[in-house]
Amino acid sequence: MSKRCLVAVDTPTGPVVLQLTLPAAATIATALAEARAQLGALAVDWEQAAVGVWGVRCERSRVPRDGDRIELYRALPADPRQLRRQRAQLKRPVR
Repeated sequence: MSKRCLVAVDTPTGPVVLQLTLPAAATIATALAEARAQLGALAVDWEQAAVGVWGVRCERSRVPRDGDRIELYRALPADPRQLRRQRAQLKRPVR
């Protein structure tokens, strides 16, 4: 018995979504290893990246269901809240 899952990752050339056929008991870690093998040179360092299923963060040991979309999240280059505060500070009138 097998299941199909999507794996969405961001590569240096842009986002990629792979459709994988996995064993029924495969974990997210297994799916990521298979996706990494298929991407080859496009695979980025995935060891510390957060993962989720359909936008909800979860552990790599989770067993996804048939049809789930597994997403690998890259780290943000800067805190969006801090950037917004800095832009707001520049727009404030000087008293």
